[in-house]
Amino acid sequence: MSIKDTAQAWIDEHIGELLDWHTHIWELAEPAWREFDSQAWYVRRLREEGFEVEDGSGGMPTAFSARWSNGPGPRLLTYAEYDAVPGNAQAATTHEEPRGELSRFAPGHTDPHSALGISTLAGLLATKHAMTTHGITGTLLYTGEPAEKMHGSKVVHGLRGYYDEADAIVSFHPFYMLPLCNTARWDTQCGAYYSKVYSFLCDEPETWQLSSADPHSPIPASHSAARAPGANLALTQMLTSSRSMLDSMLPATGGWSFTDAILTDGQATADNLPQRVARVQFSWRTPDIEMAEHVLAVLDRNATAAAMMAHCSVEERWVARSRPGRTNHVLAQALYDNLAEVGPPVYGTEAVALAQEVQRNLGVEVSAKPFLPETERLIEPQEAERQLREQMPAWQRNWTSDDYVEMSHYAPLVRFYVSRPALASAPGAGPYPGWVMNALGGMPELIAPTILTAGKTITGTFLDLLTSPDVLAQAKEEFELRIAEEPMPALLPADFEAPIDLPWPDYRVDRGSGCRRW
Repeated sequence: MSIKDTAQAWIDEHIGELLDWHTHIWELAEPAWREFDSQAWYVRRLREEGFEVEDGSGGMPTAFSARWSNGPGPRLLTYAEYDAVPGNAQAATTHEEPRGELSRFAPGHTDPHSALGISTLAGLLATKHAMTTHGITGTLLYTGEPAEKMHGSKVVHGLRGYYDEADAIVSFHPFYMLPLCNTARWDTQCGAYYSKVYSFLCDEPETWQLSSADPHSPIPASHSAARAPGANLALTQMLTSSRSMLDSMLPATGGWSFTDAILTDGQATADNLPQRVARVQFSWRTPDIEMAEHVLAVLDRNATAAAMMAHCSVEERWVARSRPGRTNHVLAQALYDNLAEVGPPVYGTEAVALAQEVQRNLGVEVSAKPFLPETERLIEPQEAERQLREQMPAWQRNWTSDDYVEMSHYAPLVRFYVSRPALASAPGAGPYPGWVMNALGGMPELIAPTILTAGKTITGTFLDLLTSPDVLAQAKEEFELRIAEEPMPALLPADFEAPIDLPWPDYRVDRGSGCRRW
């Protein structure tokens, strides 16, 4: 049996176990920076497989860094993600229904990151098995990356040196839309991503307006007396002014986006106290750093003005500040060659039946082939690149954003996509509701093709890099050349700490009281 056959056979033989693992992570569905049980599962699993694991790497409790070595040789890295998204607690069923007794506003896996992590774990363990069986030397590196939805951990791991040892990195994500479906990125990588939390603090309300009854009290004696405007006013002013200025931040071209989230803590008040704290997070995706900086300048000015208006101070906290990604054609071609050998995902009769049941429950026409055609076919990276370029202006170099970009500045990296299950639109029907995509990602019969295809592609690529030194040398040469042509230093200081202490949503059951929080 060849080396790759050995690795791929391991994945086939363990697919039942891999699907059980996936279901476990999918059901945990913990949101950003609060993935405690998901991270603990990976740490236990990796230690049982013989990896040395640093628990809570980079000062992040829900991150990890794992290492296994079989002697001198190439050092190859891939990673897991496992954060879920609030408001998506869909069960793995063919109708709309939250999981168990959860609120529909609890988190769920949308992309799904559960499949991302188990797919890369499958490729990692299959490679380890083949290396052991055939006596191949080298080192496997595996990191746990929390809070991907807000680019949380990779910028921190990068600054702390966790990627410095890697000779090459393989980055995977499930996807389903053309042209980035069952392919690898070529020239057009993801762009810049900035995310920042502005906290408005009203800590000196007594200095706003003196009370004639008691000039020294922060609480006016009469409820009719004017109190300090407070933090909520600052937040609403910040949110309103920033949203109303969107068309003045950047030109209406280039595929940039802007989102916000209010973090709730300490805003409840009693009697006549002004709201003491209010926090708002803004995140923006742009093709390049210059555009991101323009948005930042507007937001910083707005924050100063809103704080002044509401008699508050303002604290600023970075969540992420990511550079656009670096291309590596050598690795992209090497990986796609392996993807082509494996072939695209194939949905069997059980998967088709479940998809048809979803259509039937929605009252749409049942299709003999319910899945999007592109989910079951490959597209070459160069052709994907051509189609992607058709969707953007000629000047634009990068498109959308994802935090793998930070990793691409530390070692040669390939970003690839394997389709996750997605249904084709039924004739005369509108788009499917959001719960459908989430539910399909949790059904073992439907997610298995994604895990099989991605896992086999990763292990095939790793084994090529372990046994073909010329390919790895060419990838590193290209990497160094691109750095020399366009230096892009890190955008945050080396001592940057992840904002794990901010009041991020936590939907876990309180083990002491039995109460759920959402």
